Amino acid sequence: MSRGRQRRRTVWTCQACGLESPGYFGRCPSCGAWGSMVEKTVESSVGMAPEIGGGTRPLRLSQVRSAEGRRLTVGLPEFDRVLGGGLVPGSLVLLGGDPGIGKSTLLLQAALRVAEYGQEVLYVAAEESPEQMKLRADRLGSASDGVVVLPETALDRVLEVAEELRPAMLVVDSIQTVYLTGLESSPGSVSQLRDCTAQLLRFAKQTATPIFVVGHVTKEGLIAGPRVVEHMVDVVLYLEGERFYQHRILRAVKNRFGSTNEIGVFEMTDSGLRDVGNPSELFLAERVRDAPGSAVVVALEGTRPILIEVQALTSSAGYGTPRRVATGFDATRLQLLVAVLTKHAGLRLADQDVFVNVTGGIRLVEPAADLGVALAIASSASGIPLDPTAVYIGELGLAGEVRGVHALERRLQEAARLGFERAVVPASSRVASVSAELRLLPIRSLAEAVSALAAQAVRSRQNGRELSPG
Repeated sequence: MSRGRQRRRTVWTCQACGLESPGYFGRCPSCGAWGSMVEKTVESSVGMAPEIGGGTRPLRLSQVRSAEGRRLTVGLPEFDRVLGGGLVPGSLVLLGGDPGIGKSTLLLQAALRVAEYGQEVLYVAAEESPEQMKLRADRLGSASDGVVVLPETALDRVLEVAEELRPAMLVVDSIQTVYLTGLESSPGSVSQLRDCTAQLLRFAKQTATPIFVVGHVTKEGLIAGPRVVEHMVDVVLYLEGERFYQHRILRAVKNRFGSTNEIGVFEMTDSGLRDVGNPSELFLAERVRDAPGSAVVVALEGTRPILIEVQALTSSAGYGTPRRVATGFDATRLQLLVAVLTKHAGLRLADQDVFVNVTGGIRLVEPAADLGVALAIASSASGIPLDPTAVYIGELGLAGEVRGVHALERRLQEAARLGFERAVVPASSRVASVSAELRLLPIRSLAEAVSALAAQAVRSRQNGRELSPG
């Protein structure tokens, strides 16, 4: 590039959305945030013209070599599953999560596993000292020589060291604390976040080095900083979980090299995060059998079926307007199911508070759980427990019909593997093969399922079973 004279100018940047303006706005015209405009001074070159003949050359698509077969295995099966089979060379991965959820622990474990394969990993500790990193590595059980710790916040120096070492993987913890010395704004500002991410992306593509960057999460649950950071990177991962639970869920919300439907399940232990190969057993471990308001549904996360317990509780409304409260389930969907139960199943829920909880901190988003949630509500309202050996699969329509779901055979195979004996499924579904130990109970409508629940109560009374009052 030819040189030109430098000119300094002042611009105003919105901290929320990254909009740049030559003048100040009390309210950002792009995102509507108040008081988010900050002033910064930038240098621009005047009269610069690109040199003819420089830069990259165009390539025909048939000549481009595929990088799919050269993925770098992290060594954590659940982590590799979410990434789509491993790290693609030259990919930039953003990992977000609440403070203390285990982001640094997960990445250090991945770095140690990669180092065990004889590869070298550069870990930029921009928030912690090397002594803190050593304590965490000792707790994880290993401190490999293949992991190089760099306590540095200046990204210019980080890229110099990375250029010298050429590591197999680079970790920057975190993107909010590193900065470029050429910018006058403070670390974590919009300009620093954007330019630092751009420099890391450029280094990743030029050297084919996979890079992890850690991003903090705000109280709204979003990665701190402008959204421009998320669309610049190749993969965006969220590490979710409650501090009161031992398990953590790694979820991809963007993945240019794989599916965004896969999840990875980990269990937090004294020695770090442990892969959970069978999450269904983990989520059903504390299930109380023969309890009214409890149903087991089969959710599909990507290609993995997971059995989850759904609990429902109905009680007389203490105030004029009954409440509909859902944890791990869409509140609007809950109101719809309550309306369908009232209209087509004859349940009187107008004066009842309805609470639904998905155990284990999992969030159900697919409609295949509708039938299980609705029957759990009906079970709690009537005081009749559902069959503890049955799973419930089906989507409910506004007319009370039970609709089919996709990948039903895969769900049934998982239920049979865990020892369930019955599966309540839509009558319209066609199953080619199913385990002989699993009996299918097809139903066409929600009213039919609720009638079967009432018939079960009659049989229980005839057999002398004591039921809780409805």
